[in-house]
Amino acid sequence: MAKIETLDGAGFWKNAYAHQRGKLLKKVNVPEDQIIILVNKQYLELPAALRYEIETSGINKKELQ
Repeated sequence: MAKIETLDGAGFWKNAYAHQRGKLLKKVNVPEDQIIILVNKQYLELPAALRYEIETSGINKKELQ
Protein backbone atom coordinates (compact mmCIF):
# COMPACT_ATOMS: atom_id res chain seq x y z
CA MET A 1 0.00 0.00 0.00
CA ALA A 2 1.41 3.38 -1.01
CA LYS A 3 1.79 6.04 1.62
CA ILE A 4 -0.28 9.10 0.84
CA GLU A 5 1.94 12.16 0.67
CA THR A 6 0.57 14.80 3.01
CA LEU A 7 1.25 18.50 3.34
CA ASP A 8 1.51 20.05 6.80
CA GLY A 9 -1.27 22.48 5.99
CA ALA A 10 -1.26 24.35 9.29
CA GLY A 11 2.53 24.71 9.34
CA PHE A 12 2.64 25.88 5.74
CA TRP A 13 -0.26 28.30 6.24
CA LYS A 14 1.29 29.90 9.32
CA ASN A 15 4.58 30.62 7.54
CA ALA A 16 3.26 31.43 4.05
CA TYR A 17 2.73 34.79 2.43
CA ALA A 18 -0.70 35.55 0.96
CA HIS A 19 0.46 34.85 -2.61
CA GLN A 20 1.76 31.41 -1.54
CA ARG A 21 -1.54 30.66 0.17
CA GLY A 22 -3.34 31.77 -2.98
CA LYS A 23 -1.19 29.49 -5.11
CA LEU A 24 -2.06 26.56 -2.85
CA LEU A 25 -5.79 27.33 -2.94
CA LYS A 26 -5.64 27.65 -6.73
CA LYS A 27 -4.00 24.18 -6.97
CA VAL A 28 -6.92 22.64 -5.09
CA ASN A 29 -9.40 24.36 -7.42
CA VAL A 30 -10.78 27.07 -5.14
CA PRO A 31 -12.54 29.77 -7.22
CA GLU A 32 -10.70 33.11 -7.48
CA ASP A 33 -13.40 35.07 -5.59
CA GLN A 34 -13.10 32.63 -2.67
CA ILE A 35 -9.29 32.74 -2.69
CA ILE A 36 -9.39 36.48 -2.02
CA ILE A 37 -11.50 35.84 1.10
CA LEU A 38 -9.68 32.73 2.35
CA VAL A 39 -6.01 33.84 2.13
CA ASN A 40 -6.43 36.14 5.14
CA LYS A 41 -8.15 33.60 7.40
CA GLN A 42 -6.46 31.44 10.01
CA TYR A 43 -5.91 27.85 8.88
CA LEU A 44 -8.44 26.46 11.34
CA GLU A 45 -11.07 28.90 10.03
CA LEU A 46 -10.94 27.20 6.63
CA PRO A 47 -13.71 24.66 6.02
CA ALA A 48 -12.73 21.16 7.20
CA ALA A 49 -13.25 19.70 3.72
CA LEU A 50 -10.86 22.26 2.24
CA ARG A 51 -8.21 21.55 4.90
CA TYR A 52 -8.51 17.83 4.13
CA GLU A 53 -8.15 18.55 0.40
CA ILE A 54 -5.02 20.65 1.05
CA GLU A 55 -3.41 18.06 3.31
CA THR A 56 -4.04 15.11 0.98
CA SER A 57 -3.49 16.91 -2.33
CA GLY A 58 0.02 15.53 -2.84
CA ILE A 59 1.30 19.07 -3.35
CA ASN A 60 4.71 19.70 -1.87
CA LYS A 61 6.04 22.96 -0.47
CA LYS A 62 8.54 23.40 -3.33
CA GLU A 63 5.65 23.79 -5.79
CA LEU A 64 4.34 26.72 -3.73
CA GLN A 65 7.49 28.86 -3.46
